[in-house]
Amino acid sequence: MLKIADEQLMTQVKAGDSTALETLYDRYAATLMGVVLRIVGQRFVAEEIVQETFWRVWDKADSFDQTQGKFSTWMYSIGRRLAIDYTRRQKVRPEAAASEAEEERMLREPDGANVVETAALRIEQAHVRSALAELSPEQYQVIELAYFKGLTRQEIAQAIDKPLGTVHTRARLGLQNLRSALAAAGIES
Repeated sequence: MLKIADEQLMTQVKAGDSTALETLYDRYAATLMGVVLRIVGQRFVAEEIVQETFWRVWDKADSFDQTQGKFSTWMYSIGRRLAIDYTRRQKVRPEAAASEAEEERMLREPDGANVVETAALRIEQAHVRSALAELSPEQYQVIELAYFKGLTRQEIAQAIDKPLGTVHTRARLGLQNLRSALAAAGIES
């Protein structure tokens, strides 16, 4: 079976094709769940946020511009923002996965998932982990606090007791290094 590109599916979603949205949901919901769960720490809340994310993909489909980046990046950013907004409203900071095994469990695909898509996703996840491992400990710390904990750069500066300019520099360099490592691995940002 030929895999339809995400961008082509989004063109169909923009035209009101709910089946295309279902395909995107089947393709990404489990991984998005892992990301959101890592941020909010509560499964039922994460499930709601995943549902809200895909509702927004449907509702805001016209705002997706494939010239600005991949669908998955756009969709993950919607889910991540919703999760961070939730944690800020609750005045609770999310907990990171206790172990790599727990993180793997959170990212596991549901039964019946397409084997080829699952394998491709696993390879992409491995490349992202490898790229993160190449960052300096300082850059990794700033990116983890910003992306998974939802801290602002000001909050990060306070948390690590470093000047705001240092945090900005570490974030910028860390993201540049991630982008370069992922591009070298053939993964678009």
